[in-house]
Amino acid sequence: MKAKTMKAVVCPKYGPPEVLQIQEVPIPTPKDKEILVKVLASPVNTADTRIRGLAVQGPLRLVMRFAMGFTKPRAGILGTIFSGVIAQVGKEVSQFKVGDEVYGTTGFTLKTNAEFVIVAEKGIIAYKPSNASFAEAAALPFGGQTAIYFLEKAKIKEKNHPEVLIYGATGAVGCAAIQIAKYHQAKVTAVCSTRGAALAKELGSDEIILYDKEDFTQAPKKFDIIFDAVGKTSKKMCKPLLKEDGRFVTVEGMDVASESTAQLAFLRKLFEAEKYKAVIDKVYPMEEVIAAHTYVDTGRKKGNVVLKIAD
Repeated sequence: MKAKTMKAVVCPKYGPPEVLQIQEVPIPTPKDKEILVKVLASPVNTADTRIRGLAVQGPLRLVMRFAMGFTKPRAGILGTIFSGVIAQVGKEVSQFKVGDEVYGTTGFTLKTNAEFVIVAEKGIIAYKPSNASFAEAAALPFGGQTAIYFLEKAKIKEKNHPEVLIYGATGAVGCAAIQIAKYHQAKVTAVCSTRGAALAKELGSDEIILYDKEDFTQAPKKFDIIFDAVGKTSKKMCKPLLKEDGRFVTVEGMDVASESTAQLAFLRKLFEAEKYKAVIDKVYPMEEVIAAHTYVDTGRKKGNVVLKIAD
């Protein structure tokens, strides 16, 4: 009997977006403690394009080869984030049932750019926000979890009305960071392009510095936290802007944001309370995944790019 198949985004080798292929592959079968999710939406973010293109420098390149595969991603299927509906559960699964609407991440396991994905019951999976579309739910984890991790690393919870500067404020991580910082009653200065100014203001930024018109390092005040949300500055560059006990954090480097179900629950809480917005720049059908990766590679996206996997 022929195994049932599904469509998936396969990366047969590292390279430009054109290496990606839509292939028919077997639908995986969940083990006793696993869940099979029918994926309805999955984003393409900078983590995905870095994996596809092995787009890291220096020692990190070798580290990524060890972690992901030497000549190609060993997972085969790309994607780290999903939203969808549970299609099947293993016999020992107790927290979820068929039909539940969920969202989550698979980390280095990848495989979410497909019509179905396997997730461990104890993996990073949670009920999606009840008022979110599947595209919106898919747009929450990457930026949201990364922003939570780095802002908490910078001790934002311990500061009273902190002054926070966010560099790259209108990418997926930056958009999330503005909103998470405002939740912690921060005064936020967003550094973005002229093209992103309206979005930064809409998300709650108190002040905006347009990097295509002025040098943000000449800002007239100092900050408790500087968060480089795109990995294009440095602590040395930003040090003159930090208060004596100020902290600089960046997405660039060896520190990878940890992910947890608690973060997903927090994002769901904020979204359902209408205190957090899912920022989506473009939605592409899965068949146009090359165009999606090409657009993300431009570095011009505002918020998230989402693949529509199914209706």
